[in-house]
Amino acid sequence: MAISFNKRENEKKKQQKKLEKQKRKEVRKESGKSSFDDMIAYVDENGMITSTPPDMQQKDEIEQDEILISVPKREEEEDAMIRKGRVEHFNASEGYGFIKDIANTYKYFFHISNAPRDIAEGRIVTFYPEKGNRGMNAVNIAYPEKENPS
Repeated sequence: MAISFNKRENEKKKQQKKLEKQKRKEVRKESGKSSFDDMIAYVDENGMITSTPPDMQQKDEIEQDEILISVPKREEEEDAMIRKGRVEHFNASEGYGFIKDIANTYKYFFHISNAPRDIAEGRIVTFYPEKGNRGMNAVNIAYPEKENPS
């Protein structure tokens, strides 16, 4: 079987690359440094990457009790405050409705169990917003003091 000129040239190149790789490997062994030592990097106290290890004598001690691992408790939010709105829709047979906030365009769902018995569309009411399964709900619905029907 005859070997073509191109095949011989390719085999020579492969052999030459193997020899060069072997020489580089031997030079690395002789220098005494491993490639891992060249790749290692350290981060100093300012977040800068350096090639020198940090001085362990200057290490700051941190109290275990000072570490906070939780989310801080939320203070009273504006949403927990009483709101004023107008009953936009009320279905007496189903027992639910919607209140549109006067201060903005938000609509709140309410159930008849959280509303006065004589609630009707168009009435101005006060309520507390509460997060429900499908969105914001109105609870503790009442008539404002000056509009309370007698």
